[in-house]
Amino acid sequence: MSNLNYKLQKLADRIGCELVYWFHMIALFAIGGAIVWSAIHSFIGMMGKGAASIDDILLLFIYLELGAMVGLYFSTKRMPVTFLLYIVITALTRVMVGYVSTHHTPELIVLYPAGAILILTLAVLVLKYASHNYPTKRLAEEGKIDGVP
Repeated sequence: MSNLNYKLQKLADRIGCELVYWFHMIALFAIGGAIVWSAIHSFIGMMGKGAASIDDILLLFIYLELGAMVGLYFSTKRMPVTFLLYIVITALTRVMVGYVSTHHTPELIVLYPAGAILILTLAVLVLKYASHNYPTKRLAEEGKIDGVP
């Protein structure tokens, strides 16, 4: 009976791993499609306006980073935290530019997103330093020092 339980457990583990794998693939395709769809929709809106503002261009950079993050996950099966930090930095820059462009005078409130950008930039620096100087065993074996091929 113990041998049967062991075989059933192994079979269930294999089926579970396959289901998780296919869920990831379907979800990544859906996310990638949503990113492309949103980027095209935004681009068409810019074309309709006849010009692209800095706010619009920063939005396209956010779409670019999101697409790169999905593509990197497809190729490496890893989700680097630094990409998420880059996206947040770009989004905060977009908030700052949007605020200054609508109020036409920089105010003290602009320092909040600027401070957050500084903290996030320091976090990226710490992550890059740590991953270069203290690579995980798997990444060191693969020759991928900073986690990106």
